[in-house]
Amino acid sequence: MSTTLSTPAHAPDDAPAPGGVRAPDARGTYVVRTLGCQMNAHDSEHMAGLLETAGYVPASAQDAAAWQADVVVINTCAVRENASTRLYGNLGQLAGIKRGRPGMQIAVGGCLAQKDRAGIVEKAPWVDVVFGTHNLDALPVLLERARHNARAEVEIAESLQVFPSTLPTRRESVYAGWVSISVGCNNTCTFCIVPHLRGKERDRRPGDVLAEVEALVAEGAVEVTLLGQNVNSYGVGFGDRAAFGKLLRAVGAIPGLERVRFTSPHPASFTDDVIEAMAQTPTVMPSLHMPLQSGSDRILRAMRRSYRSERFLGILDRVRAAIPDAAITSDVIVGFPGETEEDFAETLRVVEQARFSSAFTFLYSPRPGTPAADLPDQVPADVVQERYERLVALQERISTQENERQVGRVVEVLVAEGEGRKDGATQRISGRAADNRLVHLALPPHVVAAATADATDQRLAADLDPALPRPGDLVTVRVTHGAPHHLVADSALAGGPYQVRRTRAGDAWARSRGADDGHGHAHGEPPTAGPVTLGMPTRRA
Repeated sequence: MSTTLSTPAHAPDDAPAPGGVRAPDARGTYVVRTLGCQMNAHDSEHMAGLLETAGYVPASAQDAAAWQADVVVINTCAVRENASTRLYGNLGQLAGIKRGRPGMQIAVGGCLAQKDRAGIVEKAPWVDVVFGTHNLDALPVLLERARHNARAEVEIAESLQVFPSTLPTRRESVYAGWVSISVGCNNTCTFCIVPHLRGKERDRRPGDVLAEVEALVAEGAVEVTLLGQNVNSYGVGFGDRAAFGKLLRAVGAIPGLERVRFTSPHPASFTDDVIEAMAQTPTVMPSLHMPLQSGSDRILRAMRRSYRSERFLGILDRVRAAIPDAAITSDVIVGFPGETEEDFAETLRVVEQARFSSAFTFLYSPRPGTPAADLPDQVPADVVQERYERLVALQERISTQENERQVGRVVEVLVAEGEGRKDGATQRISGRAADNRLVHLALPPHVVAAATADATDQRLAADLDPALPRPGDLVTVRVTHGAPHHLVADSALAGGPYQVRRTRAGDAWARSRGADDGHGHAHGEPPTAGPVTLGMPTRRA
């Protein structure tokens, strides 16, 4: 069932009306802006794929940064309290831009759109399209309808219409990609609105998942991350509770794939067969994101988190026994209703014992529509803030200590595009180690200038310097410094380990820019503007 509303535009005098005139020979440019988690980011790849299939082209990086496009899509999140503020702040900025750009269309999708529905158009009448989490496929049609009718179109499906992974997908990376193995969630955590907005869990068949991974690898990817709201409960929908471990092994065995990750598991569903699959499959990386949320058993019960702190710590112990170098990260909420100082002390105890390499820490914010929003004993904001600051200080200390322990280790880094904001100033490049730690690494002195001043040109040169890696290539270096949020590997400056391994992913990155890939492939191949667009994966025989 879906809700469809065609809303006449009641824009204020200084705001443009929805819809507009389009030149008949072009669809125009688009930009998709993502607010939220990896699932949202992957949904945005589907939105981009749909728009390109409909004939739109991506706006340039400069235009996208300034919201200068014929179609602007904001893919929203509803998990945190400030999600609405962020959305309407962006929409306010877009109103002024739209006044000076006749025919521009604005669409709002994602979790907040699913939640607020027509209320978005009521607050921002210059929005043309609102669509939900269950009907991503409707985006191009709704844009055309809004343009034709010169009024806003709001369409919210109440259940999943098309499995997102069957939609066209414009991948933002040619060397790494996300693959959804399920959508929705069957848990009933009292603080979380996701099940209400994304629905009950639906699992993809293993053959479909493997086909999508194979398609990514064929395009040059060397890393995939399996996604699900509760990724390790995969298989419940088709009656195989051991399916996730089997899937990890099967994905990890795909030829050409070098790194497999997954997020996010639920501690209550985390079983030893998954640990065995991680330990026994060389391509499954030694990293694990395991949400704690609270260290207090009393608060975990109030959250309806069906595990207790000792079970949580026991999982970490077993993971580290099987995978000694595993880096474990987590999520922690501070200030859940009724949290006492004793409860918070338990969280500090568990965090200290867990030794997370990093953690996403959140101040609790009530989300309308969740059971926790109506609980008594909401914790005063100043108390929550003070506890939050103590937790952050503890985790910063632990992260620093854990990263300092990495000094001297030799690691292989998958070079990324744009991970390090200070790379230009420090003359380093950045990427991720196998355990997913961010590594900023120095280049040998003779290639530093090439990697900073004109990096793209140099990395596309026919006579590519063998010491200059491209995004998607792998570099072996020694860690020389550990900081709270990253590692530094300057071994190349002192004659230490530094070895570049060219990969198919690096070749794909070069080809995506229409250049020689360093292996003799001719210049002049049509560029694909960076990302890879994939259609529906085919089922394996």
